[in-house]
Amino acid sequence: MVQTLIASLKFRKKGTSPMQDAALQMILNCGEDETGQPVRLMGSYSHNPQNKALVIFLHGWEGSQDSTYVVSSARRVFDAGASVFRINFRDHGDTHELNTGIFLATRFNEVLNAVSQAKDMAAGAKVYLAGFSLGGNFALRVARAQKHNDLGLSHIFAISPVIDPWEAAPLVDENYFIQRYFKKKLHASYGTKQEIFPDLYDFSLAISRKKIMEASADILLKYSGHETLESYFSAYGIKEDDLLECPTSTSLIMAKDDPIVPAAHLDRLNLGEKCVNIILNYGGHNGFFQSLNGPTWYDDYMASVMSSS
Repeated sequence: MVQTLIASLKFRKKGTSPMQDAALQMILNCGEDETGQPVRLMGSYSHNPQNKALVIFLHGWEGSQDSTYVVSSARRVFDAGASVFRINFRDHGDTHELNTGIFLATRFNEVLNAVSQAKDMAAGAKVYLAGFSLGGNFALRVARAQKHNDLGLSHIFAISPVIDPWEAAPLVDENYFIQRYFKKKLHASYGTKQEIFPDLYDFSLAISRKKIMEASADILLKYSGHETLESYFSAYGIKEDDLLECPTSTSLIMAKDDPIVPAAHLDRLNLGEKCVNIILNYGGHNGFFQSLNGPTWYDDYMASVMSSS
């Protein structure tokens, strides 16, 4: 829990940040969703004059491009000479007004399109993708998609990735601190969406719920097109053989003491020769701290992979 809580504490973002100083906000046109509505996602590009690589970051559920764990890791790769592109999912990072439809984790194509556009900023440099938690799940779906739509990524890092959402989702209600953290985030996000589109949404019942899963049921069963929560969560899970034919080098990084995503879920996957499971004894969720000031274990690991690839 200590590792998990520290991962989001703002003190880790203090101090000067050339990466953030160089950041340019961009609106990415990501095609149409399943309803035929155009999709726009916001991203932030930080060009490094050395441009040794481009690292694309995907945040977790109810996080953003400015989440502490994203900013901290992005700073380190930028300081090492890499350019950085941080993507916001729909309705994350104060982008609720960009799209009328709500965020659904099943809306994968818009994220894939955003990654593809971000990759175009590489200017010949090698491109790496790093995702955290739900962003790790999206990263693994990008890895899965490479056998049909190869983006030429050099390596994909999935940190604390959600493998089986149907089994993992209820865990957020089992710990008071985790539930409180996500409930506050959820209430703010859906309250903002309702305020911007009052004729389309009334989330007052969901916002009044004490449990995240109860709120999720109110929202998802109405707007996701799925008749059950199990159907919705299972729709974006990583299946047993999804990564068997993955042509892109991919690292799945998990901790045995993760209180949100069971590390045992990784054991269910049949991995191809390009993929590797890395399960550490300690690290919590998105934590993996070696010291309070960093770098984290995955920061060092990413740097090692990038220097040798």
